Amino acid sequence: MVRRMKYIVAVWCIFLLFPCLPSLGGEIDDSDALAGVGAAKIIFDINLNDANKLELYLGVIERTRNSLVDQGFDPDIVIAFRGASVRLVTTETWSFTEERQLSLKRSAQMLRELAGAGVKLEACSVAVELFKVDRKTILPEIKIVGNTFISLMGYQSKGYALVPIQ
Repeated sequence: MVRRMKYIVAVWCIFLLFPCLPSLGGEIDDSDALAGVGAAKIIFDINLNDANKLELYLGVIERTRNSLVDQGFDPDIVIAFRGASVRLVTTETWSFTEERQLSLKRSAQMLRELAGAGVKLEACSVAVELFKVDRKTILPEIKIVGNTFISLMGYQSKGYALVPIQ
């Protein structure tokens, strides 16, 4: 009886709330946020140490880029890797579990595709040194810069929106 009551309540909640739900098949519309925006300039500050999270966020960055393109922009995007995230953008993946290695492989593929679409990729040489990553193992699409704190300051000074990912 209690189970049946929960079911009935759930069904009624769906019917009562349904008109309040946004359209699931509607057009992408960021027109309010993008009104008057001349250029889509973003710097993603990635400071993660989890391979699965990196893969997830790279997918979101890719969707963000594609959504901007679909809405008429030619986005100027930089992805800056700092801190422990530099360990996730190397060809040296043997220290990770098999599952994490697969995730890193998919992330490397996404980074190749993003770079091919014009996204700039940077890794912090300070972090590379601190985390003892061999510079030669950083993925070839990624430029090693002196210090991503300086990159973050520089790009923000040039009008890039900062999106921190931690």
